[in-house]
Amino acid sequence: MTTLYIISAPSGSGKSTLVNKVRATVPGLEFSISYTTRPPRGVEQNGREYFFVARSEFENMVQRDEFLEHAEVFGNCYGTARRFLREAEKNGHDLLLDIDVQGAAKIKSTLPEAVSIFIMPPDRKTLESRLRKRSLDTDAVIQRRLVTASREIENYEKYDYILVNDRLEDSIEALQAILLAERLKRSGMQTSADHAETLTKAERCRLHNVRERLQPILASFVTAAAPGGR
Repeated sequence: MTTLYIISAPSGSGKSTLVNKVRATVPGLEFSISYTTRPPRGVEQNGREYFFVARSEFENMVQRDEFLEHAEVFGNCYGTARRFLREAEKNGHDLLLDIDVQGAAKIKSTLPEAVSIFIMPPDRKTLESRLRKRSLDTDAVIQRRLVTASREIENYEKYDYILVNDRLEDSIEALQAILLAERLKRSGMQTSADHAETLTKAERCRLHNVRERLQPILASFVTAAAPGGR
């Protein structure tokens, strides 16, 4: 049975790096590449980061009901094609979706058994620093992304797991543990000592186990949004 994993995060949280790392190490895991009407950025390539299509082609795909979900963000359209789920099911593999909070909510409403994971930045200051280091956006766009990040983070309680991406290696291990733990639980296999360690690592990222840790992170965004904050 195919397990559907949803991963969401504010822009600049390191989601793409984490996804690429686990795709290289977790077997039997396929990845859904989203379609978008925005132009490529930097060294992005068609069919690698996204499928870059004209708005007219995207709208035709919507009319043909080819998307599991689709939305418009910052004036550009993004969508998750149904064919990736069909192919994963045919191959007996699991499927990883890299989508925003709007798309995640739509997927969860139609496929509630999907496992949802939210990647959280350590705080607002770190997120802003990461966005600036990418050198992909103007200051105005960076500020807009930070405002959007604040709104996205407000949705964290809708996710099954929360992963705070402060140290890359630890975050990679945690994400691997979540994917493998869910696979183990759904397989019905008897757990070994190694499996127990994986399950424990994953459980640490469960929403109810990270609430206390999230409070200063959430506060950093609230303080910045307050009058006189930055």
